[in-house]
Amino acid sequence: MLKKILAILILPIFILSCSKEVQKIEQSKFLFGTYISITVYDKNEKLANKAIETAFQEIERIDKKFNSKMKGSLVERLNSGKEKTIKLDEEGVYLFQNLKSVYELSHGKYDITIGPLLDIWDFGAKEKREIPKKEDLKRAMQHIDFSKIILSGDELSFSEPGVELDTGSFLKGYAVEKAKGVMREKGVTSAFISSISSIETINGKPDGKKWRIGVENPENPQKLLGVVELYNEGMGVSGDYQTYVEIDGKRYHHILDKTSGFPVEDKKMVVVISDNAFFSDMYSTAFFLMDIDEVLNYADKNDLGVLIVDKDMKIFKNDKMKIELR
Repeated sequence: MLKKILAILILPIFILSCSKEVQKIEQSKFLFGTYISITVYDKNEKLANKAIETAFQEIERIDKKFNSKMKGSLVERLNSGKEKTIKLDEEGVYLFQNLKSVYELSHGKYDITIGPLLDIWDFGAKEKREIPKKEDLKRAMQHIDFSKIILSGDELSFSEPGVELDTGSFLKGYAVEKAKGVMREKGVTSAFISSISSIETINGKPDGKKWRIGVENPENPQKLLGVVELYNEGMGVSGDYQTYVEIDGKRYHHILDKTSGFPVEDKKMVVVISDNAFFSDMYSTAFFLMDIDEVLNYADKNDLGVLIVDKDMKIFKNDKMKIELR
């Protein structure tokens, strides 16, 4: 009888000791030239930390494999001429097939062969700057044409020397999307991944509420333009305030018109929400280069949330884009 009473008393204590509250686990790592942060909500701290570690390993894998700025990557080897042809696996073919689709969608305006122009502008330089010379821009622009990328089966090459790919408009979004996948496989059910311009979420917060994300004001990034909510969605942001140089008091940003050699002037920011951070990232740059009406029409037909801020700070958005403006 005494043993039975002890068993009854011990059982509730055991249940209480095994009950854990949901914890917030955060980690950050410097990859792709920026800090990428991952937040996980879970009762199992060990599982969460392992999932975050695996996610960062996946992001780093993609960075080393494809980043055009990463020495030894597939793209860098092709750009530098170290290899005339590179062999792609299924992942590489997937990337370039989708890049071609968005190139065609944008009527050739979104073009990852923009590398030679970015080299001329050299947005990472710290010394005093001058506007690039017209002859230098013209020379660079002769090499910019996606049709000079030859994808034959699983082999990638250029049709002529001087072509240079830049992965900055899509690869970070793809890496964040892949990180989401490996975290799901580890059992994570509530997470937020941010690389500032590319964001991905796993479901919502533990209480079921959506993630609330501040959207920067492109005229003053220290302030908010508004707040959007995400639930198991990815967001891509392209803006004239993210990467730029100032020359003689004027700002020149990194989203370039390949036909003029100069930055696009009719927009300040584009935000895209979809179910995939890879596509949100690509679209945010492609839409920056496209006509506003065409973008909104495409977004409506393809279940995308889109917000565009033009050069005069006028806001355009479709119905799917819900934002609390400040």
